[in-house]
Amino acid sequence: MKHIVTYIILLSLTLTFSSCEFMFGTKKNSEVDDIFIQGNIDPNLAPSDVGYVPILPIWDDFQNPVDVFVGYDEMVYVVDDNGLHILDLKGQLHRTIKIPGATEVIQDRRIHTYVIGKAKVEIFGQEEELTAVYHLKNTATLNGPDFVDTLIHPFCDASRKIIPFRSEDRIVEFTGLAVLADNTLYVSRKGSLYDPASSARPDNTVLFFDEEGKNISYAKGLNPVTPNLKSSIGISSIASFVGPPQKLYGVSTSPDFVICQADQDKTIEFRVLWIREYSDPDAGINYAENSELLVMDPNKANGFLYEANKFKNPQDVCVAPDQTGYIFVVDSETDRFYQFTSKGLEGVPPPPNTSYVKNIKVSFGEEGAGLFQFDDPMGVCYFKKMIYIADKNNNRIVRYRLNTDLE
Repeated sequence: MKHIVTYIILLSLTLTFSSCEFMFGTKKNSEVDDIFIQGNIDPNLAPSDVGYVPILPIWDDFQNPVDVFVGYDEMVYVVDDNGLHILDLKGQLHRTIKIPGATEVIQDRRIHTYVIGKAKVEIFGQEEELTAVYHLKNTATLNGPDFVDTLIHPFCDASRKIIPFRSEDRIVEFTGLAVLADNTLYVSRKGSLYDPASSARPDNTVLFFDEEGKNISYAKGLNPVTPNLKSSIGISSIASFVGPPQKLYGVSTSPDFVICQADQDKTIEFRVLWIREYSDPDAGINYAENSELLVMDPNKANGFLYEANKFKNPQDVCVAPDQTGYIFVVDSETDRFYQFTSKGLEGVPPPPNTSYVKNIKVSFGEEGAGLFQFDDPMGVCYFKKMIYIADKNNNRIVRYRLNTDLE
C-alpha cells in the first residue's frame, strides 16, 4: 500500500489556471476535467457549486473490496478477497488478517472488531463451511490480534438449540453488522427457510447478541417473505445510529436500525427501510416500520428515501452518528451513491444565506472507473464528514467530502 500525501481536490470554478497546474497538473488531464464537470453529472444538482469532491490519492491496492469501516481506534478496516486489511487514515497499510470468506466488518465501543466470514465445522462426520462472525480484539495493536470467539450459524441462534442441522443451513448467510451504544451486536441474516409453526426463527431476520456473544433476541415482527415497510427479505446490510468517533456524551441510545433488501427474485418496492423498536402490551418488544418517512413533501426535496422503486440492488447503508443524522446508501445495480436526511429527504439543506429552499441533491455515480463513477459499489462508511466507498470491481477505496465541509 503506498504511503502518499493526501491532497484535497477543491471543486471551484474560481481557481486560476496556475493554481490548477500546481494542484492537478495541467487541465488537459482527464481526471482534472472529470473533477471540474462534477456538478454537471446530475442535472438536478442545484446550486451547482454544492457537491462532493474526491480526496486523493485513491486507495487501489485491493482485490474486490466489499466493505470499509473506520473504527473507534481511528483505523480504516477494509475487507477484500485477501481478508481484513487495517490501514491508518492516510492509507498506510499496517496489517492484514486472513479471514476466510470475509465480507463485512465493524467495531464496537470497546474497540472489539467483528468480521463476517466462513468457518469450517464437522457435522455428522462431514466438514461443512458455514457463515460465521469472527470476534477479535487488539486488531491494530503491536501484540494483536486476539481471536475472542466465533459465532457460527446455526449454533449461535438460541432458537436452534433443539433443532438439528438442516441442509438449508449450508446456504444461509450473515450479511451485515451493526452495534449499539451498550455494545449489543446486530447481525442480519438471509436464507430460504421460514416455518411459522416452528420454534426456529426465520432465516431472513436480524439476530441480537450481547457483548459476551450470547444470542439475546431477534427482530420480532418483521415479515421474512412478503415485501412491505417492515419486511426483512434478502437483507444485504444493516446500520445502527451509533458509530465512531468515540465520545462520552451525546451517543444515541436508539435501538432502531436501517436495512437494505437486495433479494433480486422478488419485486420489492421499498428496499431501504428504517425499522423502529416498540413495546407491545401483549407481545413485548417488537419491530415495525417508521411511517414518518412516508411523508414526502416535493416542496422540501426532489427525491426521497421512501420513493417507490428508488433502489435496485442496495448493498450497504450507513447512518452518520453526528448531529446531521444523514443516511448513506450505495447501489451496485445503479452504481450510485445516495444521501438522505434523517427525515428521508434526498440531499443536503441549502447553504445559509441562499434563496434556494429545497434540499440539494448530492447523490452521484454511474458505471465506470472515473472519479465519480463506480463498478459494483459494495460498502460505504462515514467518519468525520468523510465518505469512504468500497468500489469492488474497480479494486479501490474512494473517499469524498462535501465541498461545503472543506476546511
